[in-house]
Amino acid sequence: MAGDAVRSGTAHANPRPWHAPTSNTTVFAAALMIFGGAMAIFEGIAAISKDSLFIATRHYAFEFSLAGWGWVHLILGIVIVLAGCAVLSGALWARFFGVSVAGLGAIANFLWVPYYPLWALTLVAVNVFVVWALCTGMHREADDGRKA
Repeated sequence: MAGDAVRSGTAHANPRPWHAPTSNTTVFAAALMIFGGAMAIFEGIAAISKDSLFIATRHYAFEFSLAGWGWVHLILGIVIVLAGCAVLSGALWARFFGVSVAGLGAIANFLWVPYYPLWALTLVAVNVFVVWALCTGMHREADDGRKA
């Protein structure tokens, strides 16, 4: 019992600012990043293969070809999956990078709304939640380090 008190005190005496312990919120955000990135990869592959699942709209402000959007989603999905795996490591740079790519994913899916509205809005919500969870997790972990 006394040994536990000594160990917990020394653990907080030398915090590692670049590898803070991850909270449950951060782990959940990383899992959502991996899921959302995988879905973006599948979305990109379907768009590149010009699947009949997608609607081709005219006179849209951001008029790319379906294959062009497919490449955007494929590359962004791969980057989001890799960022989600990096967030699981607890590295501080990975959290900032995760916020950045999740924000880009939300923007890309918002621009994808005319092609597949319900799925695009679902992925926008997932990416916005990831940004919130990563930012909230960082604040909670910083507060835990200060209280010790």
